[in-house]
Amino acid sequence: MAGRPRDPDLEQRLLTTAWSLLTEHGYDALALSQVAAQAEAHRTDVYRRWPSKVRLVADVLDQFLPPVPDVDTGTLLGDLKAFVEDLAGAWDQPWNDGLIGFLSDLRRDDEAERTFRALVVRRSQPLVDAIARAVRRGEIEDVPELPLVGNLLEGPLMHRRMFGGQPMTPAELDVVTQSVHRLLTGTAVKS
Repeated sequence: MAGRPRDPDLEQRLLTTAWSLLTEHGYDALALSQVAAQAEAHRTDVYRRWPSKVRLVADVLDQFLPPVPDVDTGTLLGDLKAFVEDLAGAWDQPWNDGLIGFLSDLRRDDEAERTFRALVVRRSQPLVDAIARAVRRGEIEDVPELPLVGNLLEGPLMHRRMFGGQPMTPAELDVVTQSVHRLLTGTAVKS
């Protein structure tokens, strides 16, 4: 006797529902049973695909976080500003309030961590491209510690959101961008 036919849209419906719940209520409030109920699915449908909340959220972020645009402004400073502005918009989303819980859970799940790290690498590619363009234009020399540049740009945004609960102001974003630009070029930046 054959079982129930498999619903080809179920996984997408579950992911979409989880994204909606995550963006509305945050990571801490998200429950797999709630995802199943709102997606009009069985709890086993969720648990069969994602044995933990962290694994589901890693897949949700991987699918729904918009890519960071690769903007070529013609200058390293302009590219850094565009990158930081996009990051600031992402960090200003309410779902980030539960990010500490997500990151804590992530450390206990290797598969979810691999998914999330791959997402971070993809979202960092526009910065990698901006640095490569700046090297080709002769604005800077090659940057051997490229991940550190991303950390210097995103770290203040993350810190402000996670510990201050507030976004950075445009003036503060300019300070971060110009500081990293100055570090990379070894010169003072004039606005």
